[in-house]
Amino acid sequence: MKWRVILEPDLETGDWAVWCPELPGCVSAGETEQEALENIREAIALYLEPDAIDLVPGAFTREVTVG
Repeated sequence: MKWRVILEPDLETGDWAVWCPELPGCVSAGETEQEALENIREAIALYLEPDAIDLVPGAFTREVTVG
């Protein structure tokens, strides 16, 4: 899956900030553009990883398709 990311240079340090506009709060950084891209890939994967859910007895999960 492809995600749009925004890279922003820090003019003081030379580092790169990177964030994904479609995933609020999904941000990372790196000393180089390449490192920032590698770090945001990991951040996106972690962001999308489902959390464990404690269900009450009798409850169950289903998946739905949207779009």
